[in-house]
Amino acid sequence: MSVVSMKKLLEHGSHYGHQTKKWNPKMKPFIYAAKNGVYIINLEKTLVKLDDAYAAMKAIALNNGKILFVGTKKQAQVIVMEEALRSGSFYINQRWLGGLLTNFKTMQKRIKRLHEIEEMEASGTINVYPKKEVANIRKEAARLENFFGGIKEMKQLPNAIFVVDPTEDYNAVAEAKKLNIPVFGFTDTNCDPEAVDFGIPANDDAIRSIKLIVSVMADAIVEAKAGILSYAFQEQDLVKDISMSDVIINVDQVNEENERRRKAKMEERRQREERTTHRPFDRRPRNNDTYQGRSSESRPFTRTEPAKIIESKPVEAAKVVEAPKPVEVAKVVEAPKPVEAVKAVKAVETAAPEAAQEVVAKKPRAKKADVKDGE
Repeated sequence: MSVVSMKKLLEHGSHYGHQTKKWNPKMKPFIYAAKNGVYIINLEKTLVKLDDAYAAMKAIALNNGKILFVGTKKQAQVIVMEEALRSGSFYINQRWLGGLLTNFKTMQKRIKRLHEIEEMEASGTINVYPKKEVANIRKEAARLENFFGGIKEMKQLPNAIFVVDPTEDYNAVAEAKKLNIPVFGFTDTNCDPEAVDFGIPANDDAIRSIKLIVSVMADAIVEAKAGILSYAFQEQDLVKDISMSDVIINVDQVNEENERRRKAKMEERRQREERTTHRPFDRRPRNNDTYQGRSSESRPFTRTEPAKIIESKPVEAAKVVEAPKPVEVAKVVEAPKPVEAVKAVKAVETAAPEAAQEVVAKKPRAKKADVKDGE
């Protein structure tokens, strides 16, 4: 009985490889076909390799061996951490520090420093230091936790490592090989199957595929500790399995559906561009452009409308100027002004004698001054 069914691998997208132009010729025995420029992995051989890796991992765990899970790519970081914690293993999900295995004694000094800071935080002795120094210590602790948090309880070298992407984390594989540590890992169509001891031909980029394979390998450790399995040996999945011909049919159906969606998106985009390009003067108004808005429909700016509006404006002006203003002027000017004019005339008559005396008094003086000037 296989650890998982081929149907389960198909549902999680484990059969998709890389593009045909990005491949390693050593993976040719594990490739079934190529569809739309993408290699399809032979899931029958994946099941065989997965069963072998599961048995080897379980044997190491039965001998109280410690496993180190390595997955630094973004889509694998959370999965690696969760499954390592579930199985009681160690993990590295951030950047692999060079010499982590080959120079493990030096790395233990940094792990020891992390434990010291944690003890200072727990006992409260960190508060003895000045605030600035406390901030620097906590910053150092956060950095150490980021790189060594998954291995801070690892007192010795691991008995095996599982690498999600041997091509991405080639330094981890090289260090393990140098120390004769067994290496488990994915072998996608762009990987070298000889780089790992127990390779599993499967998709190492899809999140669901990574989740399935890593969880199955974690189940091997859990089973050795008499725990509850999550993905391995689920009877409801193994009742009715499929073959590679069914996998190819599924791939063709998925490709047809993707092509239909692509064409629908292109048609929608074409119609949207057509609506925008055939709308005349669909822009902000410029000089000599006038916009006459309508209630529901947006009307474009044109250069033929200003003439109509200019011709109609004098008519509206005539209504405003010629009709109401004479009536208002007649009421205001002809009615109240005579009364005010009579009052003004009387005021002039009363003030006339005084004005005449002033004129008579001023004129002789001006003449005498003129005569003297002439002399």
